[in-house]
Amino acid sequence: MRFPLSHRWTLSALAVVLVLVLAACSAVPAAPAAAPAAAPAKTTEVATAAAAAAPAAAKFDPDNEKDSINYDQLTAKFGAVPKASKPYKVGAVMKFLGNQYWQLLAEGMKTKAKEYGIELDVQAAQTESDQLGQLAIMETMIGKGYDALLVSPQTDTNLLGAVEKAKAAGILVLNVNDAVFPDATQWTGPKQYENGVRAAQYLIDKLPDGGKVAVIEGQAGVYAALQRTKGFKDTLAGKPFEVVASVPGDWDLQKSLDAATTIIQQHPDLKAFYANNDTMALGIVEAVKNAGQVGKIMVIGTDGIGAAYDSIKAGEMTGTVDSFPTLTGETAVEVALRLLEGQKLPRAVYSPQNLITKDNVANPLPAPSK
Repeated sequence: MRFPLSHRWTLSALAVVLVLVLAACSAVPAAPAAAPAAAPAKTTEVATAAAAAAPAAAKFDPDNEKDSINYDQLTAKFGAVPKASKPYKVGAVMKFLGNQYWQLLAEGMKTKAKEYGIELDVQAAQTESDQLGQLAIMETMIGKGYDALLVSPQTDTNLLGAVEKAKAAGILVLNVNDAVFPDATQWTGPKQYENGVRAAQYLIDKLPDGGKVAVIEGQAGVYAALQRTKGFKDTLAGKPFEVVASVPGDWDLQKSLDAATTIIQQHPDLKAFYANNDTMALGIVEAVKNAGQVGKIMVIGTDGIGAAYDSIKAGEMTGTVDSFPTLTGETAVEVALRLLEGQKLPRAVYSPQNLITKDNVANPLPAPSK
């Protein structure tokens, strides 16, 4: 069968186009030669792999853990702290010792370790954000064959690879406050949500007419920062308050001072600040002082460090939700010894907390739990 000439030209053109399309689809362009990549640091590999492997569905939520107990109920339920059956060696991987909170927590650990005859090695990262440095510290401790590790991670994921290594080596790992391992088997620390609740409730009581308030948050994505902020905002919901700003201060005094300065300029009728920790609250206090608003803008922090107490006594900082870091450190060592001696404790052991203001700064401890 023969087609008219015009049809033959059309068919030929279509055939050429089809060939070109098929060639383009099947061809695989050669990748340009790449320079050999430098081997990534071991710590980076561990952190990345662990973060990817962490199952979201299994994430541990200490604030709402049913298998829990208050620190001052341990003796009543499990008896006196057992004597060490061997000379235990324990490592403490701290978040950052430039922050007074962690200094106090470490002191509490040292006090109890000495009392119980435990050899304690306390080390910390160089800064609040030195995640890889903290990971390297923990990996080194694993290599020393310690019996237990008391760990306060900088983020929920930066130490996961080391946690798995420690467990594989038969080392007890106790998560001590702040960031939370998604699958932590043991936790000691305060209820983070409650910190925010107590700060908000104070404002509700003292400012019945409400007003504008602001939040300076901790490090983005960290459990403690998320929960403290959530507790604060949830408690104010439905009340005559407006949260006009909620920005990260990354646990840093200067960043918080700068952020607070901007917020005060934008909202001269601001009534109060809530900060996720006392270091940031002290930065806010400086901004309030610079603006000549001491006594007019309330500042409530979290942690209960000595500098916050001094500021409260001086009439500058309004209050702090004290989570008693020294006592938390002592409790962590007690929990570790009980576990090493074979006791089966609840997954979460809560340390106390209390809102400290000028009214109770001289008598800060809360009533015993019931």
